[in-house]
Amino acid sequence: MTAPDLTAAYPVTADDLERLHTRLDTAAADRGLLDIAYRTVDSPVGELLLAATPAGLVRVAFASEGLDAVLQNLADRISPRVLQAPARLDAVARQLDDYFAGRRHAFDVPLDWQLSTGFRRIVLAHLAVDVAYGRTASYATLAALAGNPRAVRAVGTACATNPIPVVVPCHRVVRSDGAMGGYRGGPAAKRALLDLEAAA
Repeated sequence: MTAPDLTAAYPVTADDLERLHTRLDTAAADRGLLDIAYRTVDSPVGELLLAATPAGLVRVAFASEGLDAVLQNLADRISPRVLQAPARLDAVARQLDDYFAGRRHAFDVPLDWQLSTGFRRIVLAHLAVDVAYGRTASYATLAALAGNPRAVRAVGTACATNPIPVVVPCHRVVRSDGAMGGYRGGPAAKRALLDLEAAA
């Protein structure tokens, strides 16, 4: 015997689904079951995925990275308790909006660095503090700031694997000859970010 189809008698609207999602988000938070909250935002460099743990922003990902793959990687490396919970990332989304509108030159949201360790973490910490908005630094300069002037390739790797691009501005790192170098979000995104900051 098959169950009766009740969808016609009890239609589910988008508002119903939104209310259910909000209840799930609240219940997960109240019971300590949500380890990673995420949302997506539109930006001039394409859709961005934002993910945060209770400690802070842990990941910013470009659409070109494959958002499902990024979420799976977060589930594998941090916790499978991942839920789309946009409100938890409202502050980050607002700061990104202000940044892309040219009204913000630095971010002040808590960061969770657990996806970057060792020398990579040291490089990114210097990058977040020592390379100002509208400025660039060479990979060699950043290596020196991080305490190992010969580790230019390692600096390149740190920038290429930066889990929090845009907020931690690896787009500001260029080659010594002035060439842009690589970027996790692709060369067009890197150029767009550098042009945005140069225009301010």
